[in-house]
Order: sequence, then structure tokens, then C-alpha cells
Amino acid sequence: MTKPRKATYWVLAIFVLGSLFPFYWSFLVASRDNGMLTERVPPFLPGGNFFANAARVFDTVPFWKALGNSLLVSGTVTLTTVLFSSLAGFAFAKLRFRGRDGLFVFIVVTLAVPTQLGIIPLFIAMSELGWAGGLQAVIVPNLVTAFGVFWMRQYTVDALPYELIEAARMDGCSMIRIFWNVCLPAVRPAAAILAMFTFMTSWNDFLWPLVVLDAGNPTVQVALEKLQSGYYVDYSLVLAGTTLATIPILIVFVLLGRQIVAGIMQGAVKG
Repeated sequence: MTKPRKATYWVLAIFVLGSLFPFYWSFLVASRDNGMLTERVPPFLPGGNFFANAARVFDTVPFWKALGNSLLVSGTVTLTTVLFSSLAGFAFAKLRFRGRDGLFVFIVVTLAVPTQLGIIPLFIAMSELGWAGGLQAVIVPNLVTAFGVFWMRQYTVDALPYELIEAARMDGCSMIRIFWNVCLPAVRPAAAILAMFTFMTSWNDFLWPLVVLDAGNPTVQVALEKLQSGYYVDYSLVLAGTTLATIPILIVFVLLGRQIVAGIMQGAVKG
């Protein structure tokens, strides 16, 4: 294997620093007061006001409730999306049934439809069901995604050979048991990557929760929007809330990091 050149490490280091700088700048402002924004030479070290600004966040908006709502919504959506997408991906990749290819093409085509086009009919449907204002209005429409089905189907095609399925059948496994004991372990790296992206997408979703949820029952992103309402924006307060809202995503990335790296390296080896 060819050893990477020093230039490669320098490029990677610059890319990493550039990616981390926005988060560090947010924490820098969150740990000081708004006066630092008007200084000719802004400081590059954090101040000592972060916990005071974080306490003001919890006093200004129902942030604990927003965190709980976002964790419930994002966790449920992530689990169901990974499970249902893996099931559908297994069916489209390895099972033969009438209309399989046409149905898969229809699912892929829905990826081209902007989400904003469905907001009004979706809100009417949630209102008719009596779910408007509740968390089920955010969870149920996102139980599975077309991208998740497409992603898992493409990975399952190469990761799960037919010979392995036939061997499991000869051993007397049912189709559900083949999916659970044979397919899921084989597609675990792809499922981890899908879980990471799904959690991030659900956690950062702003428009649909803003439309359908009650003002007293927000998610994190809706609560952050309330921090900057009004004529005067307290940037230390807003960025303290933003920093707190980023922590759960970092925790999920750490938990799934090993599987994500394994999936990326597996794809690199195949390439």
C-alpha cells in the first residue's frame, strides 16, 4: 500500500480545522458576552460565562422539554427508519415478486419531489386525524424514507450473497429469521451510516415541527428560533443554546463512529 504524502495530511488537517471552526466560534461567543463581537481583535480563547448563558437559555425557553421532545422524535424516527428501510432493502435486493422493479423506481422518483410541496396536504391529514400539535404528527410521517430504502437496497445487493440465503433456507430458517440473523449483521455498517444521517436530519428539522407543533410543545430547533425573536438578538444566548443542541449529535456520532468508519473503509476497499 502506498504511504500518503505529507501534503495529504496537511490538506486533511486544514479540512478538519475548517470543519471544527464554526463549532468552536459558537462556543467562543457562548462563553462570553455580546461585547466581544464589537472588539477590533476578537479573543481566541473561551471566556467564563458559558454556564451562565446556558442557564439563561433554560430560563428563556422550555429547553428541557424541547430536548426531551427532540430525543423522542429523533430516536423513534431513527429506529423505525433503519428497521423498515432494511426490511424494504432486503426485499427489493434479494426477493423476487411481481412489480418489484416498477415499485422501486416509483420510490426513487419520489426523492425528486420537494418536501415543501407536501406540507399543506400533510397538515390537513394530521388535523383530520386529530394529531396536529402532538409529537405523533412529527414522528408518523417520517417512520421510513425513500432515501433509506434506496440506500439499504443498494448496499444489500453486494453485501448479502444469494448463496448465504439459500444455505439459511436449507437449514430451515424462515424469511424473517434470515432477515434478522443473516441480513442485518451483513448490512450493519450501512445501517449505522443511515442511522447517523437520519438522526441528524430529524434533530435539525425545523419547518415541519414549526408548522404542526404547539408553541408550548417545541423541538430543539423551534426553541432555538424563539431565542432570537424580537428586535434585539442576544448572540451569546442564541449560540449557547446552539452549542447545547449540538451535544446530542456528537454523542450519537461517537456511539456509531466505529460502524461508520467500518462502512466507509469497506466501501473504499471495494472501490
